[in-house]
Amino acid sequence: MKTYELTFLKLGGSLITDKSQPNTAKLNVIKRIAAEIADARLEEPEERLLIGHGSGSFGHAAASKHQTHLGGQGQTYWQGFAEVWGAARALNQIVIETLAETGLPVIAFSPSAGIISANQAIQSWDTHPLRLSLDHNMIPVVQGDVVFDTTLGGTILSTEQIFNTLAQQLLPQQVLIAGSEPGVLRDPDNPGDIIEHITPSTLDKFLPVLSGADTADVTGGMLSKVQWMTALVQKFPTLEIQIFSGLEEGNLHKALRGECLGTRITI
Repeated sequence: MKTYELTFLKLGGSLITDKSQPNTAKLNVIKRIAAEIADARLEEPEERLLIGHGSGSFGHAAASKHQTHLGGQGQTYWQGFAEVWGAARALNQIVIETLAETGLPVIAFSPSAGIISANQAIQSWDTHPLRLSLDHNMIPVVQGDVVFDTTLGGTILSTEQIFNTLAQQLLPQQVLIAGSEPGVLRDPDNPGDIIEHITPSTLDKFLPVLSGADTADVTGGMLSKVQWMTALVQKFPTLEIQIFSGLEEGNLHKALRGECLGTRITI
């Protein structure tokens, strides 16, 4: 199977949480995913890996309540900002601890502690410690998170936005987006009908079917994910991106070992 020097892996919020129930993690799913990642790493211990995850029913529920992503000022806004941070942090701790239990050398890099944005565009982020962790064959973990914003006061950045910035510095060869769907659905009423391949030149014809998620997702749902990833392959033509289901046992392991699953996004 094909190997990669550096892979970005996102664990979607819909995969690792029950998005219909606030603050509810799918612990059995997270444990099984952690085991698959650990097994893949044992087979190719020199391959570098960066993991990101969504906030699912933790951060999105609180963010939807407070509309944190739209920005604001005043005590009420900042109280909500802190609540969203706390919810996202709680899920991050669950993910980190579960991955660590398998022996994976994970280390968390919280975007809220390092990123400054302006109107939701990342302006500064000292990623030197994160890059050093990769140099030492550790696995950095990032997440969708609140950040301070010089225009809006505060906002929320998705994992895809964070991946987009990191990709420009770290140049991954592969980005894997593991969610609860088998890929990007061509017909939302037919879960078996997925779009196998999306490119920047074909994106427009798929826009009508790329709607947001049914549950609270302040970062835009599938449409936003595909747009961010399509923009990324335009910047880096050799990059390979896959959107696939992490719910099916064995899929994470297969994808990390180079097998093609779900929807591919390439130039």
